[in-house]
Amino acid sequence: MTIPATQCLIRLHDDHHTLEDYQGGMPRWCNGCGDNAILTAVQRICRDEDLSPERMVFVSGIGCSSRFPHYMSTYGFHGIHGRAFPIAEGIKMARPDLHVFVNTGDGDCCSIGAAHWIHAVRYNMNLTVLLHDNFVYGLTKKQASPTSPRGLKSNTTPRGADLEALNPLTVTLGVQNASFVAQAVDWIPEVLHDIVAEAYHHKGFSFVRIIQRCPEFLPTMLEPWLQDPSKALLLTHENGLQLSSDVKRIYKNQLEHDPLDIDRAREIASSVDVIPVGILYRNPEIPRYEELRGAGQARPAERIRAGLEAELDRFTVWPDESVEEQAVA
Repeated sequence: MTIPATQCLIRLHDDHHTLEDYQGGMPRWCNGCGDNAILTAVQRICRDEDLSPERMVFVSGIGCSSRFPHYMSTYGFHGIHGRAFPIAEGIKMARPDLHVFVNTGDGDCCSIGAAHWIHAVRYNMNLTVLLHDNFVYGLTKKQASPTSPRGLKSNTTPRGADLEALNPLTVTLGVQNASFVAQAVDWIPEVLHDIVAEAYHHKGFSFVRIIQRCPEFLPTMLEPWLQDPSKALLLTHENGLQLSSDVKRIYKNQLEHDPLDIDRAREIASSVDVIPVGILYRNPEIPRYEELRGAGQARPAERIRAGLEAELDRFTVWPDESVEEQAVA
């Protein structure tokens, strides 16, 4: 059988991808920003999974984290504030074959985008969601966000934030149809990579909260956790996260946790003395909205054309035939 030359080239190109194939524009994040670690982890996963860049879409809203699509050499959609989820859902409904990622921040997701976030969990569409949480609005120069700890002094809370911080993990675990909830930190890159990889492989709405440093506006906030490895509680399980010997040696505070136990997951997510790191909950049996609605089913061109014509005809202003006849006469 003869194969066209173009097909041969496509096959050769698809056989293997390097890290450079996923690198887009030069990142403009601050030196030491946790977003850089997240970008590196995602690009490594793309390379390890040998994903075709043309079959990937990164969707974001507004914020430091939402510049992510600009730094990936894939398809991307930089949306408006808080609206990343409905955009990603629309893409997935039209093209369920694509790998769709959502990059959002603690303000973008948990404030103006909160309603979309909650219902995105309910729909349980096959999306990989990375919540970049640095506890502050960084792009607009240090305002309190929903996840800012009580007492945080910022440009909008000069006397200190009055409210307790919103916990994205417990919120997500409290929504019907939650199917994958995990937490990572930017300063343990190996574990960050493994958690995001597990999220990608999960069939459903994968929600990963990533606690990250903001060296510009909160340079010392996470120092106690960086200096004391015991303040991180690493969750392990045969059906969850597996730790390397090097990580085990440094982070000795570990807990065997079954990701199917949602009640225990909620307890762990509520921890305040330590930061739980790992997969809190995973249930692959939750139905996915795009499958329930038959997303991406092929439609004949004639049917698409007829539908468009019918809609356009509703608004068409047809000429008055009697007037035209009089003009001819």
